[in-house]
Amino acid sequence: MHVLRRALNDLQRLLPADATRCRRVIDVGCGFGHSFDELAARFSPDEIVGMDADPELQARAGAAAAACAAPVRLHAANAARMDLPDDEFDLVFCHQTFHHIVEQEAAMAEFFRILKPGGVLLFAESTRRYIHSLPIKLLFRHPMEVQKTADEYLAIIRGTGFDLPDERVSMPYLWWSRPDIGFFEWIGVPVPQKREETLDNAVAIKPARAL
Repeated sequence: MHVLRRALNDLQRLLPADATRCRRVIDVGCGFGHSFDELAARFSPDEIVGMDADPELQARAGAAAAACAAPVRLHAANAARMDLPDDEFDLVFCHQTFHHIVEQEAAMAEFFRILKPGGVLLFAESTRRYIHSLPIKLLFRHPMEVQKTADEYLAIIRGTGFDLPDERVSMPYLWWSRPDIGFFEWIGVPVPQKREETLDNAVAIKPARAL
């Protein structure tokens, strides 16, 4: 939950001032539904759709959905083929999900399609530098061939048609996101100023008149 809240805090400070009320929100890759309460408290939605590719989604996230202050509907689907209407959502939340997706360009196109014109994508992702690090390789399984740098993820977002100026991008170098899990800083080694980024947070807007 600390990682989730830290990401949302960073993303919220990048939001345009008029994007604080989002009636329909979709959480892509919702997992166990840990983000439902946070999204409800921060955006006061009329409905949250919790989407995940796991066919056992109801068993995993049903309790969190039922306990959430906002109505939550669970939807089992692949991010690259969501089976949801066009222009349906005010906000797409994608937190630490994109590096699990093989068809990344297709998934981003789906995010764009289901957002209303003027809708917001909150994107928070670990980059190739982190996913390819030895601790993560040992502990987790990911599709390694699709992992991308921070700039490559931004290029996918912009190439899909989203409006994403540099001022709505953040690349925090948090201890848990580093290949050494913060050990070198702990023993007094300065954090490198020139580095390959490990986290990519972005607030992208679907243009009011979609490209």
